[in-house]
Amino acid sequence: MSESYRPVFLLLALLVLLIPALAESPDKYTVNVSEKKFLGQFLVNQTGFTLYYFSDDSKGNGASTCYDECAATWPPFYAKELILPETLRAVDFATITRRDGSNQTTFKGWPLYLYSRDAAAGDTFGSEQKGLWHVIDPSNQPQLI
Repeated sequence: MSESYRPVFLLLALLVLLIPALAESPDKYTVNVSEKKFLGQFLVNQTGFTLYYFSDDSKGNGASTCYDECAATWPPFYAKELILPETLRAVDFATITRRDGSNQTTFKGWPLYLYSRDAAAGDTFGSEQKGLWHVIDPSNQPQLI
């Protein structure tokens, strides 16, 4: 190999190694899966904040019942464009229009929410609040009760 091609070859080899790693960057997904020892797997948004569902949202019919003070504490989650890891299925997600005209992403018919008191990525302080708010294990929840 000619000495003049060596830097180009090394750069190309480096790019071949880096591109798959960059493509799998977790922050590229708008919804992803995280895990905690005692909770198991659960859905998170692009920045790693936990996504919740509200069991008062009518057994997954796609309609939100959380407005006003509730929505201030539990902001509705909306991803305009879903980018998912291979472990999640796009068919499980949809967008609803809330009665206030804003959009909200759903998972298996359940509107998704953030919790205002989760201060850092991976926090799950909203889990089991009042027995009505739950993290979502994408492999078997939310179950239609």
